[in-house]
Amino acid sequence: MDCKKILIVDDEKGFTSMLKLNLEAIGDFEVKVVNEANNALMTAKQFLPDIILLDIIMPNKEGPDVAIEIRNEPSLKNIPIVFLTATITRDEVASQNGWIGGNIFVAKPSSLKELLASIESSIGVR
Repeated sequence: MDCKKILIVDDEKGFTSMLKLNLEAIGDFEVKVVNEANNALMTAKQFLPDIILLDIIMPNKEGPDVAIEIRNEPSLKNIPIVFLTATITRDEVASQNGWIGGNIFVAKPSSLKELLASIESSIGVR
């Protein structure tokens, strides 16, 4: 199976480093991290990920603004985006079956199992 490319956009460097390490250890993923929201669009255009894990609250530019930029780029508009956020609880996410406003949400802190389930449901891994 080809490695699926995941772009993680989140300002929490410790979180992104650990998530990258864990996802790459599985062996099915090539992971690129962006800790500056302002660099997300350019990196996505160069990397062309299969899925984007996108934090909601970041300095300089919020996740929904980054998502709009991505959706407005023809080469990226169909890439699934999973929003990561600490502003919504697990119960709120669960009550909506993981979908809020037409987007997949994962409440932070999240387990690797939860993230893998979101990735799998978005791009059909495994």
